[in-house]
Order: sequence, then structure tokens, then C-alpha cells
Amino acid sequence: MNPAEIDALVASAQAAKAAGQPISSLMDESAAPAASARAPQLTEFEQTMMSTTEVPIGMLLDLTLPVSIELGRTAMTVQEILRLGRGSVIQLDRLAGEPIDIYVGDRRFAEGEVVVLGEHFGVRITRVLANPSANSSANAA
Repeated sequence: MNPAEIDALVASAQAAKAAGQPISSLMDESAAPAASARAPQLTEFEQTMMSTTEVPIGMLLDLTLPVSIELGRTAMTVQEILRLGRGSVIQLDRLAGEPIDIYVGDRRFAEGEVVVLGEHFGVRITRVLANPSANSSANAA
């Protein structure tokens, strides 16, 4: 499930709660399983959603999301890419010392700097963005 699907599910559950409908009524009737199959039981989720207005963070703690670190970007022709070999240098659109972008899922989440930890590279987070969703579209180009 991606973040947009989670947001949509939470929004529809809150709308159902506001309308006084049980959350189990959110299942699309056209996508209902065959008569022999049983619909999933959503009682625990329904009770949680009916008891509070927000989804408890504990429901999301086991969710695995991809984390990507972006050092910079560039555009190259296929011919230039085919000429790359061991030792080739690719110039990026960032200057040395500029912060790098940290993405969680497809959203820009933070900025950081590259650090060396023994024989490994790492990233030190220097700034967590206040509104990650507003920044993702700016760097999508």
C-alpha cells in the first residue's frame, strides 16, 4: 500500500464515521468477492476508527517504506551512457558541500550531508522538512 492509498483509506473511514456508517460499509460492492469467499473482518480496525478521530501511530510502526538518498541529477543521451566505463565521472547538478535530499517513499523528507563511518558511507540528517508533501513536486522534474 502506498502513502496515497493509506491517506485515501483514512479519509474514507473518517467520512464514514462522520456519517455514522460502519467502516465495513466502505468495501466496494462491485469488487465483492465470490459468494463462496468470505469478506474480511474489519472489526478491530472499525472499533479503533470509531473510538478516536486519528489513526494511532502504533498501526503504522511496522510499515516498511523505501528510503532513497539523492546526491544530484543529470541528463545524458543514450550515446553518452554507452560510453561510460570504469573510472568515468558524471557531473551532477549539485555543488560539493550542498545538502543532499532524503526521500521516504516518493516524498522528499529531509536534507543531509554525506559522512564516512569507517569503510562505509552514511548520511547525517541536518534538516527534517516541515511539509514533505509540498516539496516532492518541486524536485520531480
